[in-house]
Amino acid sequence: QVQLVESGGGLVQPGGSLRLSCAASGSIFSMGAMGWYRQAPGKQRELVAAIRSGDSANYVNSVKGRFTISRDNAKKTVYLQMNSLKPEDTAVYYCNAERLVTSALQTLRDLWGQGTLVTVSS
Repeated sequence: QVQLVESGGGLVQPGGSLRLSCAASGSIFSMGAMGWYRQAPGKQRELVAAIRSGDSANYVNSVKGRFTISRDNAKKTVYLQMNSLKPEDTAVYYCNAERLVTSALQTLRDLWGQGTLVTVSS
């Protein structure tokens, strides 16, 4: 069974850094566009960053210059490097796969991970 497994969340002080990882488990042939979303208490889920197969990326304005999304296709993993963290970055961060193709050439769409909590507080 194909799953997205996030890791790397935790408690960090303002100005600190964290790196989130999202690994696709199971027999994956290829990954399409991948994204990181976040949902703060009482707010809607928002797209933080996305990266396409060709490594082009886009970011929500509030994280530009502080966050970097990257991918390692060989490891079937996507990363979110978060620097200069602010209290308003506190949220549950979710990984999303727009499209995955399994080794059996089955196409899976809109797959979500379970989320990892990031808390920025002194």
